[in-house]
Amino acid sequence: MPRTPLPRTPMPRAFTRLAAANLAAQSAEQIALAAIPIVAVLGLGVGEGEAGLLQTALTLPFLVAAIPAGLLADRLPRRGLMATAELVRAAALAVILLLAATGQASWPLLAGLGFLSACGTVVFSVAGPALVPALVPPAGLGAANARIELARTVAFAGGPALGGALVGWTGAAPAFGVAVALSLAAALALAGLAEPARPAAPRRHPAREIREGAAFAFRHPLLRPVLATQIVFNTAFFLLLAVFVPYAARHLHSDAAGIGVILGLYGFGMMVGALLAPAILRRLRFGTVVGIGPLAGFAASATVALTILVPSPALAGLGLFLLGAGPILWVISTTTLRQAVTPADLLGRVSGLSVMTQGARPLGAALAALVGGLAGAEACLVLAVLAFGLQALMIWTSPAVRLAALPAGPPQPSPASPSSLSPSSRSRQPCRM
Repeated sequence: MPRTPLPRTPMPRAFTRLAAANLAAQSAEQIALAAIPIVAVLGLGVGEGEAGLLQTALTLPFLVAAIPAGLLADRLPRRGLMATAELVRAAALAVILLLAATGQASWPLLAGLGFLSACGTVVFSVAGPALVPALVPPAGLGAANARIELARTVAFAGGPALGGALVGWTGAAPAFGVAVALSLAAALALAGLAEPARPAAPRRHPAREIREGAAFAFRHPLLRPVLATQIVFNTAFFLLLAVFVPYAARHLHSDAAGIGVILGLYGFGMMVGALLAPAILRRLRFGTVVGIGPLAGFAASATVALTILVPSPALAGLGLFLLGAGPILWVISTTTLRQAVTPADLLGRVSGLSVMTQGARPLGAALAALVGGLAGAEACLVLAVLAFGLQALMIWTSPAVRLAALPAGPPQPSPASPSSLSPSSRSRQPCRM
């Protein structure tokens, strides 16, 4: 069957408000994620052990809160849920602001309030992609997700620098004040967004609903390999990232500024990939775009590992650029695929599973600590190449890469049989070859 390219589709006004809210929310998150550890280390003098626990508190919600957030996103209006999450984040950051201004901050308080703020991030990250298909026609999903990811990459690139600069120049309070203002702006943008009503679903035991979402995802021939690939990718990503800074300082003889430039190329690559994504989705087979990200991850890790033999900061920078540019296409294309094949009443729970795969990142960091301590950073880089190779193999042997275009629309679930779990009855057709 000939490939059907995705047409250009104008974005509805409601999606524009969602995109603006997303930019504000992502920026608030990145500023807070940068400011909290800086305040803890430089302001409170915490050691490496406490700093590690603080980072655990900031990342733990992705593991423990994603599934409950998905359940809520399928039960409640998603716009209201996201706005509430931003208000919770704003409240948590406002308390940190007050503690910083009065000199009452402590690292346990920062950890607890940071955990609460990160829970807001998880809810927003789960409910947002589930809301997009209600605002954008199917032909525009790829472009819409590219805009969402572009905002995330801009916040990722600029937020930490802004947060660090504000803490360094003006103190902690103004940094958290900016983050609070951005969270409130996101909630305000969402307040003016008209979300289409969804049919009321019968309330059942939460465990049963969670099992329903998990069964759909794990039995679906397209979603199952995507989720498995994401777990391996996140593990490999942090296996590489956890050792890169000391490796670059020792083996590549890079100073702080040089390491910053190399790491900045990762964010630059993400922006380039997000900007090019709509054109790439229009010109290539959809399955090919899905497969590009894992291949690029493998190529990026091999490029970085090549610096073991050729110690070149430029080569490492190229690897980090590829690690940003290719996998962002993966995020955009697989988010679009998930939205296309998942019935609306399951989107929150299936999105929650996808977000939860980020919980594999601490596993990668722990593996890096173990392998790096026993055999050095070079062994971690080689192991990362093998792991990235595995995730590329997993997706390229799956039916996802054989998709010529997005599958056709799923049937709406019948109120008489809301718990049907068969992918054949609740999903779009898996392939259009």
